[in-house]
Amino acid sequence: WQVSMKSGSLSYILPCNRLPVQLMSQVRVYTSNGQKKDLGSEDTNGSARGETLHKAETGRQDTANAGQKQSSPKQPIQVKVKAVLKKREYGPKYTQNNFITGVRAINEFCLKSSDLDQLRKIKRRSPHDDTETFTVYLRSDVEAKSLEVWGSPEALARERKRRKEAEIKYRENLFRNQRLLWEYKEFFGNTKPRSSTAAMFFKGPGKVVMVAICINGLNFFFKLLAWVYTGSASMFSEAIHSLADTCNQALLALGISQSARTPDPSHPYGFTNMRYIASLISGVGIFMMGAGLSWYHGIMGLLHPHPVESLLWAYCILAGSLVSEGATLLVAINEIRRSARAKGLSFYQYVVQSRDPSTNVVLLEDAAAVLSVAVAATCMGLTSLTGNPYYDSVGSLGVGTLLGTVSAFLIYTNTEALLGRSIEPEQLQRLTELLESDPVVRAIHDVKATDMGMSKVRFKAEVDFDGRVVTRSYLEKQDIEQLLQEIQQVKTLEELEAFMLKHGENIIDMLGAEVDRLEKDLKQRNPDVRHVDLEIL
Repeated sequence: WQVSMKSGSLSYILPCNRLPVQLMSQVRVYTSNGQKKDLGSEDTNGSARGETLHKAETGRQDTANAGQKQSSPKQPIQVKVKAVLKKREYGPKYTQNNFITGVRAINEFCLKSSDLDQLRKIKRRSPHDDTETFTVYLRSDVEAKSLEVWGSPEALARERKRRKEAEIKYRENLFRNQRLLWEYKEFFGNTKPRSSTAAMFFKGPGKVVMVAICINGLNFFFKLLAWVYTGSASMFSEAIHSLADTCNQALLALGISQSARTPDPSHPYGFTNMRYIASLISGVGIFMMGAGLSWYHGIMGLLHPHPVESLLWAYCILAGSLVSEGATLLVAINEIRRSARAKGLSFYQYVVQSRDPSTNVVLLEDAAAVLSVAVAATCMGLTSLTGNPYYDSVGSLGVGTLLGTVSAFLIYTNTEALLGRSIEPEQLQRLTELLESDPVVRAIHDVKATDMGMSKVRFKAEVDFDGRVVTRSYLEKQDIEQLLQEIQQVKTLEELEAFMLKHGENIIDMLGAEVDRLEKDLKQRNPDVRHVDLEIL
């Protein structure tokens, strides 16, 4: 095409040689290497020839057009234009239509409740279960009211800074007052009535833990006296075992009391996992204090054996310990059976899944205690019959191994619970089928159900809603005749936009109401489900 332009024959390469072509005296052509050429200055003869050709072509075209006008009438051209709404640019001012709650308006804009009485109130769907609707305000109204109260944005910023400093000072004083109150209670005694937290230790897992603390504390005292009297390595292991059990169960009691704390802004899901944390530390304590010291004493007995004194008192204390540990074990077994029956699980499943970590620790510790008493009595009996102290040291190693196995199991089960394991596949399938059977749900994806501990489940799913069903639910609550009249009154694009915006917002509210209904159904039919997060696709 460059050659054609240089030779002045541009008209021959056009799609139709009847179109009027006007060549300028100077044409610039950009080559592939980015250089531009001034064809008018390079070839004036070509430009002249181009002008001559232009005149000739114009003459031929005028003749042809005149012939066409005489032969056929002019046909009208119809162009179909698609009506489209102008795209709206949403700037920062559009956020003034956002809603804000009364609490946030008072805290963020330093207003009083009486200031909000003069503003427009709007009823909106509540995200909470205990209330159906709640009152919100337009953010633009709240901002205007704050400027009216404080005079300028600078004055509002100064007031916010002052309140922030006052809040920090209040928290410091609150901490100081709480510490003084605690010291006062320590000095004069706590006369506060028994709280619900204290009542937890008189039933259920708290009762099991308190019984175990009392019995293991007495066992430790008597076993320690027997070890001092006899010098038996097995008796020393038993004393250490009872001490470890007492300390660990005291830690479990602390975990139970902390787990009863109400959720706060820093911990919105509560403190339920404190029981698992206490059980995990308890398992580590059993391993270090119980197994570690028992292994150490057994190894030292093998390396440096010494004769064992009379074992009569040791046998008596072991017999008493067997009876007391057996009684605590029965209390724990009965509690687990009752809880497992209420959950519809077997005894083994309830223990392995660590549904109640505090009772599990007591169960395993007391079971290990009963077995270790039997091992210690057997090894001490062999030592008294043969006079060989090595049997007694082997018994200490056996007790340490038994404690190490129990601690490993506790560490594993509580770690799995703290990591957030999934619920049983059968329970997850029931939740999934409940959602999929609802007419408003078209499909669900990315379903996750996590056991948060103590039979509290958090359920999450991405839901593909059927827009036709949601819209029909909205239409069923409307006056169809009035809606039809509104449609017939729509004549312009602005009226159409206003109509669609009005009913579109209402349909979105209807979709939110459907989400609330599904969450409520999931919680009612599955009491273990405490938190439901449904994401709309």
